[in-house]
Amino acid sequence: MITFLKVQAASIIGSLTYFLGTFLSVGIFHSPHGVGVLIGNIVGGITQFVLCRNWVFKTTDGKIFQRIVKFILVWIGNLVLSELGVYFFTHYTNFTQDTEMNYKISVVLTSVLLGASYNYLMQKKFVFS
Repeated sequence: MITFLKVQAASIIGSLTYFLGTFLSVGIFHSPHGVGVLIGNIVGGITQFVLCRNWVFKTTDGKIFQRIVKFILVWIGNLVLSELGVYFFTHYTNFTQDTEMNYKISVVLTSVLLGASYNYLMQKKFVFS
């Protein structure tokens, strides 16, 4: 149970970093949404890897290269699912009439859905096992 809570905390911190990177890229640097999602995923992924490796699973066993490779594979899957999720929710739902707010809701909803399912299971059973 403690591990689950730690993973969720690391996920929240990684997600906040992802949101910050995404929203800054789009809002300040005027990147397209897809580029913003990519930048946010890179920053959030690095943050979450470091937290999971050193704090959650404490896997400082010298297998960092193998874990990075596994994490990157899972991250690529997450990136593809994030892009698809944000695209789907942004283009095929109308949470609100405000296009920018609809996009932000799409990013948050996609992140929560992936964090609670795909990311947790893949990290626990594949990357840090």
